[in-house]
Amino acid sequence: QVQLVESGGGLVQPGGSLRLSCAASGSIFRIYDMGWYRQAPGQQRDLVASITSGGSPDYADSVKGRFTISRDNAKNTVYLQMNSLQPEDTAVYYCNADVYERMGRGDYWGQGIQVTVSS
Repeated sequence: QVQLVESGGGLVQPGGSLRLSCAASGSIFRIYDMGWYRQAPGQQRDLVASITSGGSPDYADSVKGRFTISRDNAKNTVYLQMNSLQPEDTAVYYCNADVYERMGRGDYWGQGIQVTVSS
């Protein structure tokens, strides 16, 4: 069984910064792509950023130039540095990982973490 645990969310003023972390644990052989999604109330869950095992990132247009995704393969951890946050970034952020583990390959999600941007 694989678990993804997010941390680092909270309340921040417009223009501020937060750094999210997501650590994967379990009987992991390899982690392929990792990513961050977000879901605002009444909205669908959308991709924010993803990163390959080799470190190649991809971003939603709405966060390009403000957010940076990175990962530490030795720690099975992915990060999301969020700068110049705006109220429209308010959402529950979910970590996602494509994992090859003891029971096979599967897609795993964290429990979600709240990010609120408000003055």
